[in-house]
Amino acid sequence: MSDSQRVLAGPTTEMPEGHQSTVDLNGVSVLVVNFEGTYYALRNNCTHKDYPLLGGDVSMGRITCEKHGAKFELATGKARTLPAVKPVKLYRTEIEDGAVYVSEL
Repeated sequence: MSDSQRVLAGPTTEMPEGHQSTVDLNGVSVLVVNFEGTYYALRNNCTHKDYPLLGGDVSMGRITCEKHGAKFELATGKARTLPAVKPVKLYRTEIEDGAVYVSEL
């Protein structure tokens, strides 16, 4: 396996509970979410319509697309409500020296 690129999402001190932000990883917008103390990273794109997930409501471990209400599990990327049926691509998050990094899984 080749050394995949790793990008800095930010210091954990600036990413409190409920925080959402995006990073660019190899030309793809990746959404980073802090939910209940765990950092999740998934492609910032609803699989139903080409629409960013950033800013969607996060609850019960899921993020809701603001466009049509599709919900995706943060931990698995799986679509949990229609109209979306395809999962969202997940990325790895790592915490190192008080900062959050994102890379390909």
